[in-house]
Amino acid sequence: MSRMMTVLALLAVFCVNRTSGQELVRGEDRIDVPARSEGLSVNNVFQSNMVLQRDKPIGVWGWSAPDEAITVTFAGNTASVKAAEDGTWKVQLPALEASAEPRSMMITGSDRTITLENILVGDVWLCGGQSNMEFEIAKVVGGNLEIVSANFPAIRLLSVPQQEGPEIKQSFPRMYKWIGFFNRHYRQGDWDVCSPETVKAFSAIGYVFARRLYMATQVPIGMIDVSRGGTSLETWTPEAVLRKIETPEVQKMLAEWDEKVASFDSQKDLEDRIRNYNARTERIRQDGGDVSGRTPPTEPRANPFVDDMNRPGNCFASMLAPLSGLAVKGAIWHQGFNNAMQPNGHVMYAQVFPKMIEAWRQTFDTPEMPFGIISLCTAGEPQDLENYALQMADEGVYIRNVQYKTYVEMTEAGDKNIGFASSFDQRRSWYHPQIKIPVGERIARWALATQYGMEKMINWQPPTYKEMVIEDGAILLHGCDRMAAYNDGPILGFAIASADGRFQPARAEHPQTGKDGRGRPQFDQTVLRLSSPLVPAPVHFRYAWGRNPLANLKASNNDDIPFATQRSDNWTAAEMSTLYTGNQPAGSGILDRREWNVMREALRKEDQRRRLFEAEQVLEEMR
Repeated sequence: MSRMMTVLALLAVFCVNRTSGQELVRGEDRIDVPARSEGLSVNNVFQSNMVLQRDKPIGVWGWSAPDEAITVTFAGNTASVKAAEDGTWKVQLPALEASAEPRSMMITGSDRTITLENILVGDVWLCGGQSNMEFEIAKVVGGNLEIVSANFPAIRLLSVPQQEGPEIKQSFPRMYKWIGFFNRHYRQGDWDVCSPETVKAFSAIGYVFARRLYMATQVPIGMIDVSRGGTSLETWTPEAVLRKIETPEVQKMLAEWDEKVASFDSQKDLEDRIRNYNARTERIRQDGGDVSGRTPPTEPRANPFVDDMNRPGNCFASMLAPLSGLAVKGAIWHQGFNNAMQPNGHVMYAQVFPKMIEAWRQTFDTPEMPFGIISLCTAGEPQDLENYALQMADEGVYIRNVQYKTYVEMTEAGDKNIGFASSFDQRRSWYHPQIKIPVGERIARWALATQYGMEKMINWQPPTYKEMVIEDGAILLHGCDRMAAYNDGPILGFAIASADGRFQPARAEHPQTGKDGRGRPQFDQTVLRLSSPLVPAPVHFRYAWGRNPLANLKASNNDDIPFATQRSDNWTAAEMSTLYTGNQPAGSGILDRREWNVMREALRKEDQRRRLFEAEQVLEEMR
């Protein structure tokens, strides 16, 4: 890195950290640069300190007076255009090779010139999803070491502001956004040069991914964070795309949202808010609190369902659409928690997820855009051999399985740019597991191997099997030639069931094939045999089937890549409830809270049955 580039990078950090002089007010947003300024302006994705995508034509666009002549110059190339009647304009510059040389872009109109400085050319990646992607590096295990080491002037970071509403946004503001969940302001909408100061609030997974890519390639990396906590899959999918998915689950979801929007009564809502205010005020008074500063609501509010961040299509329209037309390299995705809270949510997830991926690729005009899936993380009480069956009752596991199946099905259909990385083995009981650094590095392996020509050096693919055979009271998985248990202990995490659907933990072992010349047993390492004395006639298996699963099978070639959450059956949670309890669900294929609790009690009894059997086996051996 030249001394001049370092000076420019430090100057850029100083410039982007400027404030407008306004105070940050707790609970309120502050906009420093609006989405569209008066007169000649450029979409706010184009700024000083940004990275432009290499090897692709460079589109630049913005607004001005109608018919105004606009000229854009960058890296010795110039393009001119006249603005349309609505003031919009767009030019296209030739593709460029990667370059860490800081260069300036000049955007000139009839009476104004905008100068953007310290621009690099490299690869631009998106990181999307919900809070486990958004979760900042300052809060993760090992985060402080990453922060003090984050001196990478050729990595640039941008967090897209969390805008609201269903209207397609053409740009985004540069602002300080109040995020109530984290109880603080977040600076959003500004390209930052990566440094220990600027990286603190950035996505941990996104930063680690970018850091690994840059360290391996020395190509400038631009990382754009479009994640948002508490969001569902359908809000990141264009509404028009969802309307075309003619399944009962998607159509029911859309109808419910349409009803919420249409039935909102602002006057009744005001009356309810006043009633709640009065009740809250009275509770505070009875507890001896001060109510003098409280004021009752007096005005009706706008329909909250219209702008709700989880209304179908809203996050796509307000956060991803402003980037439409930008040349990018690819995207990584980590999401699923909110869909796991929806009854039978995995069914709709399977219908929508491939369509969402396709829509993102179309948004960036790249039908084969690389897209890396990170599976749903852990949450809740760890699964062990005492509560094994009980912990299988969780919608999140089905979501995780759908994410893996989507990857498998797209791969089998010939998609060479779909990636996958499990995260369930980075265990924490909290719904924000703070072990993010290994997850970012794991999905970086996929990108480096498939997009940067390092497939001979780096293994990223989850280990798998080729064929399932039922034989002699056991399930045999053939083609398991790259797998081993962590710490070389017994393989844990498989469960098997007979036709009655009652899963029990399975013993997983390589079958013995004979003995060597010294009488030592030899085993077929390419086959896994799954068996249980409680399941004499198995027909299906599941693996890592718990939200915080007991599972330890991984790739054996000095890697930590897990055997992914998967199953051979297709029983839904509702069908499992019927198999375990004998009861039919009241709703059509959907369990209510009471039915979930009844099934969990049946699963608890299944665990007790196994433990009693095992105790009797021990007693028998003692006799």
